[in-house]
Amino acid sequence: MATIDLTGSEFEQTVVDNEIVLVDFWASWCGPCRQFAPTYKSASEKHEDIVFAKVDTEAEQELAAAASIRSIPTIMAFKQGRLVFNEAGALPPQALDNLIDQLKALDVDKALEESGQQ
Repeated sequence: MATIDLTGSEFEQTVVDNEIVLVDFWASWCGPCRQFAPTYKSASEKHEDIVFAKVDTEAEQELAAAASIRSIPTIMAFKQGRLVFNEAGALPPQALDNLIDQLKALDVDKALEESGQQ
């Protein structure tokens, strides 16, 4: 599956309606964002069972503010509608693959129970 562009009006529904959603917050003027884009696109083509979304922080300033984006690129990962990963910085390909493997294996309910957040 190719990456999709997310807007503020689609964000919540996309996160809730899909098992795993990765979101790349980026901007066209951001060098690290442009460098990370091919890695993200390649991962999206290898993992068709995951939604790979992109949020242009310039076009979606309200969404970026609501998500407390302070630095770009920022990657957020949601599983079963819950935020399970949030990190600024471009991930190298191996780190992104590792994150995806961990997301697929993650038992969200068990992890939240163990952390006392359920």
